Amino acid sequence: MQVVILAGGSGTRFWPLSRRAHPKQLLAMEGERSLLQSTLDRLDPLVPPADVWVCTTRTLAADVRRQLPTVPGDQVLAEPTGRDTAAAIGWSLRSIPASARSQVAAVLPADHRVGDPEAFRRALASAAEVAERDRRVMTLGVRPHRPETGYGHLELGETLDAELGVRRVARFVEKPDAERAQRFFAGGQHLWNAGIFVFPTEVMLGHLARFEPELAAGLEAIEESPGQIGELYPELKKISIDYAVMERLDDLGTLPLDCGWSDLGSWKSLAEELPADADGNVVRGDVVAIDARDNLLLAEEGTVAVVGVEGLVVVRTADSVLVVPKDRAQEVKSVVDALREAGRDDRL
Repeated sequence: MQVVILAGGSGTRFWPLSRRAHPKQLLAMEGERSLLQSTLDRLDPLVPPADVWVCTTRTLAADVRRQLPTVPGDQVLAEPTGRDTAAAIGWSLRSIPASARSQVAAVLPADHRVGDPEAFRRALASAAEVAERDRRVMTLGVRPHRPETGYGHLELGETLDAELGVRRVARFVEKPDAERAQRFFAGGQHLWNAGIFVFPTEVMLGHLARFEPELAAGLEAIEESPGQIGELYPELKKISIDYAVMERLDDLGTLPLDCGWSDLGSWKSLAEELPADADGNVVRGDVVAIDARDNLLLAEEGTVAVVGVEGLVVVRTADSVLVVPKDRAQEVKSVVDALREAGRDDRL
């Protein structure tokens, strides 16, 4: 199996810890290893680093190579500019030597958390088995453990393999409102869309050629003339792999994934995954908490002190302080937008 790790995101919802030059996937959110390093770690021993490809940006490529020294340097692919996931995946697949394109490939985001790596590897191996056997595109859908409005959902169709638990994806559903999310959870016929895909490499390249012929032609031109990537890549169509391919497939299969998965989409979701003290506070760094409950308190530098507060995220870095209610943690992106509009690149 070849594995493509997508590592070009900006992670704006984790400002001020996450910055353009050091985004979420390069941060150690739990323990000593970054999310990117943990993504590679959990593949062992199923997939060796020699069979891993990382698609990132030119800005981040040097740091990615530094964090992943066991991945061959020429397998860290630096996009000249971001063109969304269809282009990133297609380019990565065309970068795999022709001799290895007969193999199955998996696509993984670099910034997710997995609490049970062994369960993840079992599901990935099973998905690869089905993808190779049936020449089918597979996705790993996360089994919900609560109603969730922050994730897209996969609606389950008929059973394709009863022994392995493979179901057809009847349709993709955008992030639901609270009422629909509750209904999905109670009905048991929906999985969270984790953006983890497994497929025969040549099959996916064929789907791209069929559904997005201009994008496919552009990727082929880059493969034939790699020295012209700086001119050709920015001209590629900007579209996600979901819209380009996945939602157009009639035979997309899925396996339920139950491995302590989270996309760590906000400070609140991080707080839900990390251990808390007796008062429900998740604490990192030099923190003083008095009569305080259910907070995420993080001091990268200096000291964070709180008194009599509840349900807050407080993050201090060398140059910035964030204070936001946990229930509004998704809105941190608006701070980044305001700083950008104000020309405060020094804080981005």
